[in-house]
Amino acid sequence: MEKRRINVRALVVRGDTILAVKHKNDDGSESDYWALPGGGLDPLETLQEGVEREVFEELGVIAKATNKVAFIQQFMSGREGFDEELEFHMLVEDSPLFNTIDFENTSHGAAELSRVAFVNPKQVPIKPDFLAEVDIAAYATGHRSPYVFYELVK
Repeated sequence: MEKRRINVRALVVRGDTILAVKHKNDDGSESDYWALPGGGLDPLETLQEGVEREVFEELGVIAKATNKVAFIQQFMSGREGFDEELEFHMLVEDSPLFNTIDFENTSHGAAELSRVAFVNPKQVPIKPDFLAEVDIAAYATGHRSPYVFYELVK
C-alpha cells in the first residue's frame, strides 16, 4: 500500500432528503452524480473538527457535527494517487443556513462545486452507492449502529 487518505463527510438529513453537492469536473462541467460535502481530514484533527471545517470551507455554514453514521473503506486502483480511502460520515445538525448557500462566499466552494441541494438519495445518482440503499433516517437518529461499507474501486 502506497497511500491512505482519511475523509470526513457531512450528512444533513431533512425528512427523506439529504444535503448533497455536485462537484466540478476538471473541464469545469458538472459531475453526473451527487455526493456528500466533505473532504480530507487534516493531521491531528478530530473527525468532528474535520467535518465542521469542511462544511464551512465548501458551503460557508458553521456546522455542528453530532454522530458518526457510516464508516467506509475503499481500496482503489489508480485513482487520485491513493490506494486506500477511509471515510467517516457524520451527522450534522440541519440549519436554515443550508437554504441560502452562496459559493462565492466560501474558501473552496466556488472552485470545487457547481450545485448544492437537498436531494432524495433514492431518486438521484449519488456516491457512495449505499446512500440510496439504506434507511438514512434510522442511522441518523441513532436507531441503528453505524453502517460499515467496503468497496474495491477499479
